[in-house]
Amino acid sequence: MPIKVLLFATLRDLAGQREVLLPLPAAPVTIDAVRQAMIERFPHLADHLRVALAAVNQEYSFAGEAVQEGDEVAFFPPVSGGQGSPYPQILRLADAPVDHNALIAAITIPATGAVCLFSGLVRGATAREGHLPQTEYLEYEAYAPMALARMQQVADEIRTRWPAVQGIAMVQRVGRLNVGENTVLIACGAAHRDDGCFEAARYGIDRLKEIVPVWKKEVSRDQSTWIEGSYTPTPQDRSDRAGNQP
Repeated sequence: MPIKVLLFATLRDLAGQREVLLPLPAAPVTIDAVRQAMIERFPHLADHLRVALAAVNQEYSFAGEAVQEGDEVAFFPPVSGGQGSPYPQILRLADAPVDHNALIAAITIPATGAVCLFSGLVRGATAREGHLPQTEYLEYEAYAPMALARMQQVADEIRTRWPAVQGIAMVQRVGRLNVGENTVLIACGAAHRDDGCFEAARYGIDRLKEIVPVWKKEVSRDQSTWIEGSYTPTPQDRSDRAGNQP
């Protein structure tokens, strides 16, 4: 049966393509068989594929789990359905600058007395391996449908942990971003500053960098490098376990 496999970030660059139509043996097929078939198809990617995260139909997939005909499979490096809340919520990927004041206004209600906003920026230099390369720009890529679903999951987890939080916004930039430009925005509002908005915003950015499939390529004058994370999701990170994280 043919399986559509998507590759992102480092894997996409090394394979020279983003999408592969992979013929596989007759069912039943597991995600392990798909991974092995990809290694045989792209032997120069073997080391990367063995440690890559996997997703089936935009949900994290783990060893031994089945893959059906027509499923969409994705492999990617670790990443650098809602609960019906009555409060305003903004979850999106953006290819243009975001107005901070407009974003705050959009998640503010008359009962809101405090908003905590985290804003990430493109650094002009990053210490790495004993030297300080000058960054010219960053290139952000997202597995868009899965990224938005996982952003919803993070918002659900925030609401479970901090029920007094009102409006929530998560905006991740994609595409080319120059030094000084904003890369990501996390904002959480509440009636009072002690109602969890500080903690929720910190949790939001930390959790986004764990489970939302977004990657960045750091481009300097002499080289370009995909920056990969170190967090490996577990079955506890699936969307149907929202709010159960330790």
